[in-house]
Amino acid sequence: MKRKATIHGNVTFTPGDGVPIVIPEGPIEIEETEDSVILGWEQAQGVVGSTAMPRIQYDQYVEAGHIRPE
Repeated sequence: MKRKATIHGNVTFTPGDGVPIVIPEGPIEIEETEDSVILGWEQAQGVVGSTAMPRIQYDQYVEAGHIRPE
């Protein structure tokens, strides 16, 4: 089930072996599974960003206050 959350601070994801990419501050949608969380956001007007993040990394961002689920 999708839920809403907000990015506050520095949250990044690394596509493949690439350079970490910053997820912009603001509203996101999250969909949780047992071992990962899918994050979706508006990268720019009309451009949607999405990534899957390991559950442990997501939990660290939540604990630090950088991702705030509603």
